[in-house]
Amino acid sequence: MTVPGDLRERVRRLPGMDALLPALIDLPPVYLVGGGVRHVLSTDRAPESLDLAVEGDGRVVARELAARLNGRVREYESFGTATIWTGRIPLDLAATRREVYDEPGALPRVEAAPLAEDLGRRDFSINAMAIGLRGDDLGHLYDVHRGLADLEERLIRVLHDGSFLDDPTRLLRAVRFEIRLGFTMAEETERAARVAVMEGALSTVSGKRIRDELMDLLGEVEAPDAVRRLSDLGIDRGLHPALRPDPDLVASAALGAVALTADRSLAALAALCASAPDELEDWLVGLQLDARDRDAVLWAARWAQPLARILREREHTPAELRPLLGHERPETLALALAFGAPPEPVLRWITDLSRVRLEITGDDLLEAGVPEGPALGRALEGTLDRKLDGLVSGRDEELRVALSLAAEDA
Repeated sequence: MTVPGDLRERVRRLPGMDALLPALIDLPPVYLVGGGVRHVLSTDRAPESLDLAVEGDGRVVARELAARLNGRVREYESFGTATIWTGRIPLDLAATRREVYDEPGALPRVEAAPLAEDLGRRDFSINAMAIGLRGDDLGHLYDVHRGLADLEERLIRVLHDGSFLDDPTRLLRAVRFEIRLGFTMAEETERAARVAVMEGALSTVSGKRIRDELMDLLGEVEAPDAVRRLSDLGIDRGLHPALRPDPDLVASAALGAVALTADRSLAALAALCASAPDELEDWLVGLQLDARDRDAVLWAARWAQPLARILREREHTPAELRPLLGHERPETLALALAFGAPPEPVLRWITDLSRVRLEITGDDLLEAGVPEGPALGRALEGTLDRKLDGLVSGRDEELRVALSLAAEDA
């Protein structure tokens, strides 16, 4: 693949470059890396942030750059990185470095190193390129691992045979890049991936690191294809022997999540676990999701299919839908749709019925002489059911019905 002749101009057209490039004058060498490089070399999607590599102290450069751009900076001391916000596209800065893995799956030890070594520690050749951003170096492509050729050939290729053993999360990342970019793994890379899976590489990685890559993968529009690829490579079983994901179920859950404005990653994760939620509970706990999200995934995996069956059995009144759907997170409802729940009552609940509220409150009943106690709450609940079913409208009628129900309950 030939380097585009207008590469310098393509870099200048990236969001935020009009302000960034002048601010880099007299700073240590700074390079564009990551998705920004792929974007200016091909038709890859525009990055949501710009990744910058600095030959020097990344945090010191970040502070100076933030001051020059009138932005704010957050430093991550343990990683030697920083993020700058300027009101435009975020800038993620990292010092160029080498990484040493003391054992498979462990986090690497990091040492400062020049750009060439920094590119050599990266995951795939298409991510092991850099473009200069200062002075005469602006637009110069650094490509010592034939990333440009792999970009043209639409290949995902690791830089050495032990790459997946050093960092097994690259297995998930390789699949994500395949699906997102429409690429395929190079033959030797796929072979190395299968070997790493068979040798149990994924068991050497913390659940938190698996979570980060897995949730990114499940958030992709093409997540069902990614799930098929995980199964093809044996990665699903490498994550847990009970994982037997159904790509069609994942696809339907993701589609339902879009319709219900649910979190598509969580809905897809629940679909992954739906075949064996009890066996997978400890694995889910190990992913270290936010407790609320973890519980939502487990609940959806267990309850969505029975809920779908209940909704299919007969037509339910709006009042009957309230105890069935009123306390469910949209991810559960998205998975229930994937299991064949009739969409009309679910969508009607989400878009219309869930917003129905009484105009009266408990204070109104207390003022009317209803004593405080369970009967008061039951009267309000009964009135809301009648309002949902269209039998009550207006504040006066609500109050009359609620008082009548409270009296019957006395």
